Amino acid sequence: MIPRIYIPADSGALALGAEKVAKAIEKELKERGVEAKIVRNGSRGAYFLEPMVEVATAEGRVAYGPVKPSDVKSLFDSGFLKGGHHKRWLGAPDKIPFLAKQTRLTFARCGVIDPLSLDNYKSHGGLKGLENAVAMAPADIVKQVTESGLRGRGGAGFPTGIKWKTVLDTASEQKYIVCNADEGDSATFADRMIMEGDPFVLIEGMAIAGIATGATKGFVYIRSEYPHAVATMNKAVAVARKAGVLGLNVLGSPNAFDMEIRVGAGAYVCGEETSLLNSLEGKRGVVRAKPPLPAIQGLFGKPTVINNVISLASVPIIMDKGAAYYKDFGMGRSRGTIPIQIAGNVKHGGLFETAFGLTLGEIVDEIGGGTASGRPVKAVQVGGPLGAYFPRALFDTPFDYEEFAKRDGLIGHAGITVFDDTADMMKQARFAMEFCAIESCGKCTPCRIGSTRGMEVLDKVAAGIETEKNLSLVTDLCNTMKFGSLCALGGFTPYPVMSSITHFPEDFKPAPTRVAAE
Repeated sequence: MIPRIYIPADSGALALGAEKVAKAIEKELKERGVEAKIVRNGSRGAYFLEPMVEVATAEGRVAYGPVKPSDVKSLFDSGFLKGGHHKRWLGAPDKIPFLAKQTRLTFARCGVIDPLSLDNYKSHGGLKGLENAVAMAPADIVKQVTESGLRGRGGAGFPTGIKWKTVLDTASEQKYIVCNADEGDSATFADRMIMEGDPFVLIEGMAIAGIATGATKGFVYIRSEYPHAVATMNKAVAVARKAGVLGLNVLGSPNAFDMEIRVGAGAYVCGEETSLLNSLEGKRGVVRAKPPLPAIQGLFGKPTVINNVISLASVPIIMDKGAAYYKDFGMGRSRGTIPIQIAGNVKHGGLFETAFGLTLGEIVDEIGGGTASGRPVKAVQVGGPLGAYFPRALFDTPFDYEEFAKRDGLIGHAGITVFDDTADMMKQARFAMEFCAIESCGKCTPCRIGSTRGMEVLDKVAAGIETEKNLSLVTDLCNTMKFGSLCALGGFTPYPVMSSITHFPEDFKPAPTRVAAE
């Protein structure tokens, strides 16, 4: 049997040197006259171990990592192709603690299969959900997704089934499915991992959504900063179309559904669904006032389902295993699993898929391993640049939409950024206002003007000018932005600002006082 070597072509792994490792392995194989097949898979998400190279042996796959080009010669000398021991030896990938503790439903195939092999996808359970869907009535598909408890994984947490039912019940000669892959939040990479490591699961999810709602056309809107994801998705769509997974007769059924990939120009606000729709239509990416809802008048004025990548990629397993199976994971109204993306100053950064319910402390301390610097954790921002900063006193908060909301936080796209005790939270609060000012589409006054004024007032606080008065002004400004902005960009900016002021008041004291306190 020809040995199979798995080397990730995932963007994160490439950034850590995977391409150099692949070339070194190719060179070593040639020099030794050894025949082997190299598979460029996705990443399993344990980025602190990337580039992680795996070899398929008679006893199963064996992982090595993080592998450097300089390790390659000694790997071969150690019997690498047969799973021999080496200083980079990690053993069976599924038994690596970071991966073994996970509950992988949506990401079950990521890092395991060849992303562009439809046969490989099917051999690992792919297309079973779609096969079930084509034999069902649209209303029954919507009912199953609704009963699963699946909510939007892009940040809003809106029930997916309700959105689908609205589109199904709205009469129109044309309907659309739009996948929001404009993953712009800091510390988030789950969408990219799926598109680069298991693109067919997204295609399958979109086809199911189309059949469920009567939509025959789909678009995936990917940010321009993801060239590898764009390339992989385009190739995967072509493969799916050729195999009859997409087209006039999906899997030989009477259902028609096709899709194409569109690339955004990198505006953060285009992650907001109505801005994204404007961009798709060739217009400036600005927020639309609601109503009408996109589900009734969306893309080109037609009923449109807009879901995040992870929401759509979670649908196939629901249609395969059933609503009860999926709903059995999680807590409260947060059902199923969530891909938590751990980044920042953290020892074990990566993607950790698990059922809702772990506490923030468990995620940071046990799974993330604490800070990479070895210093105490000061704050954790959950939910991207618009998420609240949580101090250690709130680390008992369960990872659940409602539990985070109770503590003035939000899960968002489930990206968490860890900061040690050297972080200046006043600078972080100012950054939030600056980010909003730069990324604002300019449509509404609270966001456009409020963020600029917020920067100015926080600069006065930093300079020690009328501190209490200006902090009171910032609080009032945040209240206006929260309730007066048209979309979440202006509406959520107060979360990082006010959480910084509330939980880290010592960082907002006049400079001389802060020095004395230290």
